[in-house]
Amino acid sequence: MHFPAPLKANSIKIMLLGSGELGKEVAIEAQRLGLEVVAVDRYPGAPAHQVAHEAHVVDMQNRDEVLDLIRRVRPTYILPEIEAISIEALFDAEKEGFTVIPNAEAVSKTMNRKRIRQFAAEELGLKTSDYRFVSSLEELREAAEAVGFPCVIKPVMSSSGHGQSVARTAADIERSWEIAKEARGDASELIVEGFVHFDYEITLLTARTEKETIFCEPIGHEQKDGDYIFSWQPMEMSPVALERAKEIAKKVTDGLGGRGIFGVELFVQGDEVYFSEVSPRPHDTGMVTLITQSQSEFALHLRAVLGLPLDFTFFTPGASAAYKAKSESVTPVLTVDEKVFAADSFVRIFGKPESHEGRRMAVVLTMAASEAEALAKAKERIGYVDDAPKAVEEVEECIEKSEEEGCVVKRVFRFIFGG
Repeated sequence: MHFPAPLKANSIKIMLLGSGELGKEVAIEAQRLGLEVVAVDRYPGAPAHQVAHEAHVVDMQNRDEVLDLIRRVRPTYILPEIEAISIEALFDAEKEGFTVIPNAEAVSKTMNRKRIRQFAAEELGLKTSDYRFVSSLEELREAAEAVGFPCVIKPVMSSSGHGQSVARTAADIERSWEIAKEARGDASELIVEGFVHFDYEITLLTARTEKETIFCEPIGHEQKDGDYIFSWQPMEMSPVALERAKEIAKKVTDGLGGRGIFGVELFVQGDEVYFSEVSPRPHDTGMVTLITQSQSEFALHLRAVLGLPLDFTFFTPGASAAYKAKSESVTPVLTVDEKVFAADSFVRIFGKPESHEGRRMAVVLTMAASEAEALAKAKERIGYVDDAPKAVEEVEECIEKSEEEGCVVKRVFRFIFGG
């Protein structure tokens, strides 16, 4: 393959539609290959803006603004990096001959939980949780009763876990309705999912070109309020479960088509594997690959986009832990303990121009002889304090108080902590 210089008439130009921390890493990898990077987002000073050749601010959900910018920039490849984007602009751009990664139809399906769930469960026949779609509070109550409690309630269109909640009883429904309505994206319709009593959940990063499909080692992760806070790689799985996960990931990514990396989210219960969601772009839990692999998910994404070989080496077990902002600020300052700057860990600070409580501002990455040891290091180095032991003690005290009450508490205990 020939690699021209950036900022020339014949340069290979990529346009990032979405310029957060994942887009920033894609931009850095693109710079290493001499590609010209145009970063676009809804606010100035976004992370990828800071490392791109060219930066633009537009209303990402406005068809005319996005399409006008595409026509002016004339990128070789358009890489949607967020869900909150005008899909009409992508379809129109594709009709005009621009290349959308992986393709506009795949982006459309995956940004809408209704479309991707129907595609996976009804067209591809993949095993999923029970689900219903609703558009009113009364329909939500009925659907929750139908799928059973606890259930997961999400807007059909939102990003980074926004608007997602778990209703454990009928008394939680109204609160879940309000949470969903505050989501970033389209909350006019919700998906109600029956709770899968899984042992763990994984992200299986799956990179594909027209010639090959490859899989990274499975990534385990922990979420809070629908957003990832820890991830580790590899996640230990039985050979049967891993093979089934790969079969599902290949089936769904082949069905979506195109080139690039996909973050396929799966629930695992024993040897049974359930499809959850898929993102046609680098995945936030996959930031751990910055320390575990010879080619991170971002490097693999660019290789796939360019149609290059997807070979890589898995180096070491590792983990990631997110730094979350604790306050609102237009001049955010992140305090990082010096012990993070060690031979077996490092930090990636995203450079977001504003902080909001709970906003992900950086990630610490650690390596170790096992993923469990790496995860323990990552938690310790961001100062994470695990409240689970205290919670377990409190629950056990409740159980001792009343045998009848204990039965209820035990069920809650098993749902929250497993076992």
